[in-house]
Amino acid sequence: MDKRYRLRKNMEFKRVYDQGRNYWNRNLILYVRKNDLNETRVGFTITKKIGNSVVRNKIRRRMREIYRLNFHNLKAGYDLVFITKKNVVDLSFKELESSMLHIMKIAKLLKN
Repeated sequence: MDKRYRLRKNMEFKRVYDQGRNYWNRNLILYVRKNDLNETRVGFTITKKIGNSVVRNKIRRRMREIYRLNFHNLKAGYDLVFITKKNVVDLSFKELESSMLHIMKIAKLLKN
């Protein structure tokens, strides 16, 4: 995923937390904020309460891949931050994909 599609700075994450709306399901929390750009940017947050660094990076890689595969179905002009909950460790790739698509559907970010 290209760097221009990612949230990278702490200030960008804080802006989404403070000014954005949040949506949640059993496995994830999603913060959404409109930006003034023509592209949607994304960030992933996984707390240290969830496993060791190997487990956290595995979850982050899976979420990044799910986002990359479904990027073309999203509306443009938003900043997104995904926060995982503890039970994400036990999910398969398909279950995590289903959970991410579900929460994006709740937030009305999908084009269809």
